[in-house]
Formats: sequence, structure tokens, C-alpha cells
Amino acid sequence: MTTSETVDEPLGKVVRRGLGWSFLSSIATRAGTVLSGIVLARLLSPEDYGQFTVALVVLLIVANVNDLGLEPTLVRWSGRIEAIAPTATSIILGASFLLAAGTFLGAPAIATALGAPEAAGIVRLMAVSVLVNGLFAVPSALLTRSFQQGKRATADLTGMVVTLGLSIVLALLGFGAWSLAWGRFVGNIVNGILLFAFTPQRFRPGWSPEVARHVLTAGLPIAGTLLLAVGLMNVDYIVVGRLLGPEALGLYLLAFNLSSWPVSILSVAVARVSVPAFARLQHDPGELRAAFCRSLTLILAPTTLAAALLAVFALPATRFVYGPGWAAAAGALTFLAVLGAVRVAMQLAADVLTAAGKARLTLFIQGGWILALVPALTVGALQGGLRGAAIAHVVVALGVAVPLYLAALGTLAIRPRDVLRAARRPLAAGAAAVAVALVVLRLVDGDLVTLLAGSLAGAAAFGAVAWPIVRLARVAPPLAEPSSSTA
Repeated sequence: MTTSETVDEPLGKVVRRGLGWSFLSSIATRAGTVLSGIVLARLLSPEDYGQFTVALVVLLIVANVNDLGLEPTLVRWSGRIEAIAPTATSIILGASFLLAAGTFLGAPAIATALGAPEAAGIVRLMAVSVLVNGLFAVPSALLTRSFQQGKRATADLTGMVVTLGLSIVLALLGFGAWSLAWGRFVGNIVNGILLFAFTPQRFRPGWSPEVARHVLTAGLPIAGTLLLAVGLMNVDYIVVGRLLGPEALGLYLLAFNLSSWPVSILSVAVARVSVPAFARLQHDPGELRAAFCRSLTLILAPTTLAAALLAVFALPATRFVYGPGWAAAAGALTFLAVLGAVRVAMQLAADVLTAAGKARLTLFIQGGWILALVPALTVGALQGGLRGAAIAHVVVALGVAVPLYLAALGTLAIRPRDVLRAARRPLAAGAAAVAVALVVLRLVDGDLVTLLAGSLAGAAAFGAVAWPIVRLARVAPPLAEPSSSTA
């Protein structure tokens, strides 16, 4: 399938196919991650996870800005991609090399500053991974742009299998934190090679000063937004690691990973089609508003159910899935599950703002959010440990970030009452699920029995309230052609 062929197809058909592949990839990836996490939690210690997390935070921060925002710029570019791709390739490769070199040389100082000096070697390995990301950024953008999520799914799942398989083998051989690092590194290489093989077009590096100025003007605000977004999702790791130590950081990582299931399955899948789909609707405010509100309702439904059950059953879920040695993570998980649901909604808001050319607003939102979050996390961690840090995260998200996003959406004629109308049914259903799950938690003994009985009862209560959403999904799938249907 070529890019032009994809563009000529009806938007609804293209999006449905792409969204289906994205969900399949995300669900399979999350299932594999969960299964491997169960195994690795019994082979590695919280301190091992803490050391790896330090290096992973560095990788995530650097890898999300090494393209200077040009990958999403390529995705939403409305003109001929051939006009900008060679110059974009040169910029991305140059920026990736400079960032990787700086991270490699500064690894000892970075690891020490994050409270885990023994992780310096792993930080250096992750720095090399930045070069891998740079090499394959343009192929990744071209596949996303052309809605070829089937090929992306193949690359992602293959990389995941390599990552998880190698990590487990190395953990069995006693490599500790390095098992996670080498698994991630090799899996990224395999994923990148497949993206390059599948890309619909290939471009050699080139240069045009005029194009460079144009794409950097469009891309740098997106890069800043991504940097702040990654900082927001990782500043808690930095605070917890520095104040509470690597072992506490490992426990917090596990809790955050569990809470991120809805985000990983939904936001990642939807983001691969939402930005290009919203971008095609950006010149019709009515259609854009209808698509966003419909998508918010449909995405929040499964997210809210998962977050509600995970919040109530945090302790039995942690003990049953990962073992008693990780039970201390449950206190943070209860509140991080709520944060996971909020993050899904805010990510969709960020996607529509980016697609409509308002990435700078998202940049301001992320800046205000992180300014409020750093002191809140510090106070929370010092006063309440892992649980206190998680509570601080939720309070700042609801009290600062959500109001800022609502104000930003107003610039697209998406009013707060539109958002509340779209979210009310999933939220009411989530409240019903929480009420029923709490009763089960009080009456039933045994982790497995509690999880089974509570999940079934909670899901039934949720479905009794949320059933109109099913009708909405049948009438108008998310991100497809607009419909006046609401829930």
C-alpha cells in the first residue's frame, strides 16, 4: 500500500483499519509485558528495577526530543512529503548523534544525580539506543502517516518478543538490571530494522535551509511539549529515587507500570491514528468537536473500568501477580490507577491540539503542570513515602492539568460542558463499579477469589450504567465520520 493510495480512501475506513491494528498491537504488547513482568519480578529485586529505571528515564527523556519534534511534524504534514523528508532526516540524525554523545559522556554524573551511581553503565547503553531511534524515526513517521498500522504492529510485536525473551534469559543467567537494559536495546534494534523494511518510501539525507527553518518552526514546539510530557511522567521517578532510594523506586515502577495498562493499551493505539485523523478535520470545527467528544466517551469507558477495579483491588492484585515481596507497591497503585485514567483523557486532548496546529498550548500546559508537580511530589514523598508521591500526582493532575486542558480545548470550540457531557456516562459507570468492588473486597477472602469475584461484579455494575456507550460505538466508531449521537 502506498501513501497516496491510503490518502485516497475514505477517512472512516482508513481509521477503522488503522485503529484495529493499533489496538491489536497495544493489547498484545501489554499482555506480553505483563507476563514477562510476572516472571521478571520473581527473578529480579526491586533494587534491580530501580537501577534500570534510572537509565530508562534518561532514555525516555532524550529519545523523545532527539527528533526535535520532526517525526510528528512529518505525520501531520499536509503537502508533499518528498519536499521535507531528506532535510528532516539530516536534522534528526545530527540531533540524535549529539544527544547520544552528550548522554554517554555524562552518564556517571547523571546516574549519581538520580541517586543510583551504579547505573552509569546502563545509562551509557541507553544513550546508544538514542542513535537507533534517530535512524528509524522517519520510517516510523511514514508508516504512521499512511495508516499502515498492520506493518507497525508486526515490527512492534517482533521487537517486544525479542526484548522480553532476551531479558528473561539474561535474568535467569544472573545479569540483574543489565538483563532489562540489553533486552530493551536489542529489541529496539530489531523493531527499527523492520520499520525501515516496511516503510512505503525511503529518503537519503539532504539539506535545504528554507525547509530546515520551516520544519523546525513546526517541530520544536512539539519537541518541547514531548519533553515536558516525558518529564511529567518521569519526574516522580527522579524524586522517589533521590529521596527514597533505588529499592523504593523499583516498587514505585511496578505500581506505575500496573497503573499504566489503560494508557499503554488505549493511548498508544489511539495516538497512532488520532493525530493524522484529527488533522484531516482541523478545518471544520464542528466535525473536529464531534470526533473528539465521541472518541473521549468511547476511550474513557474501558479506561475507567480498568482504573476503578485496579484502584480497589491494588493489594490483592499486587500480591497475586507479582508476589508478596512487592506488596508495598499497592499503596501507590491505588492512586496511580486513577492517574492512569486521567492521563488517557489528557493524551487525547493533547492529540487534538497537536493535530490542529496548537502544540504550543500543550507546551504551556505541560510547563505549568510540571512546575506544580515537582514541589508537590517532594512534599508527598517526604510526608507519605510512595503513597504520598502517588497522591500528589493525582492532586496536581486534577487540580492543575485538567483545568488547563479544558481552557485550551476552548480554542477549538470544544467547551468544558462538551467534555463533561462526553465523560459523564463513563464516570458514573466507574463510580458504580467502585461501590460494588468495595463491598466484595470487604466480604471475600483470598486474593484470587477476591480478584475474580470483584472483577465480575464490578464489570457487571459498570455495564449496567454504561450500556448506551455500546450503541454509540456501533453508530459511530471513534475518529470516524462525525455523528450527532451522544451518550
